Amino acid sequence: MSDELRDQLPADLNMVDYVGAYMFPDNSRRRIPGGIYCVVAVVLFATWLATKDATVLLNDGLLISAGVLGVVGVFSLTSGWRMTIDEKEALVLATASVGFVVGHASAQQVWRGFRSRPTWRIFVYDAQDPPVQRGLVLVDAIDGRVVESLTQDNPEVPLGS
Repeated sequence: MSDELRDQLPADLNMVDYVGAYMFPDNSRRRIPGGIYCVVAVVLFATWLATKDATVLLNDGLLISAGVLGVVGVFSLTSGWRMTIDEKEALVLATASVGFVVGHASAQQVWRGFRSRPTWRIFVYDAQDPPVQRGLVLVDAIDGRVVESLTQDNPEVPLGS
């Protein structure tokens, strides 16, 4: 039975055995492929200009490819926001905005809008046992402003608990 093939996470993705502080990757890494796309688009456009009437093997597909890569490259460059707020700072901002003492919380990075602005989605429960209130807070990962804060009574707790 030990020779069976089993599904398992690769060692670098297995967080159970990871020791130390985890650093969430910065969203500005999108600028690297964006720059590469723009350079390739310029090379394709220059090649099209130089050979547009010289050969049938290099045709208007180069121009179309240059246009598509150029648009994708500019989008990647403009949506590569540098995050200044990490999940710990976002949790502090979320705690201040909900109006109750936070017990358990969870942070998730999401993106908003056409240019994919990074935002922390923080789900919080109050510190009571069992938690009576819960909240969802969206914190902008660039400037730290609270985009939205929603709180409600916890529907999972029976009334009168």
